[in-house]
Amino acid sequence: MINLINTIVPLAATAPGAEEESSSFLVSPSWGLMIWTLITFGIVFIVLTKVALPRIQEAIDARTNMIDESIKYAETQRVEADSLLADYRQRLAEAREQADEILARARKTADQREVDAIELGKKEREELLEQTRREIQLETEKSLQDLRREVANLTVIATEKVTRKSLTGDDQQRLIEEALAEVDFSALAGDAKNN
Repeated sequence: MINLINTIVPLAATAPGAEEESSSFLVSPSWGLMIWTLITFGIVFIVLTKVALPRIQEAIDARTNMIDESIKYAETQRVEADSLLADYRQRLAEAREQADEILARARKTADQREVDAIELGKKEREELLEQTRREIQLETEKSLQDLRREVANLTVIATEKVTRKSLTGDDQQRLIEEALAEVDFSALAGDAKNN
C-alpha cells in the first residue's frame, strides 16, 4: 500500500501544474487518487476480514471464555469460602460453649473441693480436740493418782515423825483414808478439766 502511494505521488508531482496541486491534493484529491484509495481500502478490508478478523475474533472469544471461567471459578471459591466461614463460625461457637461448660464445671469442682476441705478440716480439728481432751483427762487422772500416792506417803511419814513410831499396815491404811477424805480431789479434777 505504501508502494502504491509512493507511485501515485511522483506521478502527481510530474504532472503539469503539480506545484499548485501538491499543496491542495489533500483538500481536493483527484479522481485517480480516490480510485486507488478505494481499491487499496477494499483490498485491505478483504484481507483483514478473511485473515485478521477471524483470528482477532478467536482471541476475543478465548479471552471471553477465560474471563467467564474465571468468574465461575471465583464464584465457586466465594461459595466455598462462605461455607467454610459459616463452618468456622459454628465451630467457634461450639468451642466457646465447651469452654464455658468446662469453666463452669471447674468452678463447681473447685467450690465442692473447698467445701470438702473445710468439712475435712473441721472434722480433723474436732478429732484432734477430742483426742487432746482424752489425753488431758488421762493425764489428769494419772496426776491425781500420783498426787494421792504422794499425799499418802507424806501422811505416813508425817505421822511417823509426829508419833515417833512405826505404824502398822492397818494404822497406815486408816490414816491414808482419813487424809484422802479430807483432801477434795474432785475440785482438783474439775480445775484440770476447766483448764
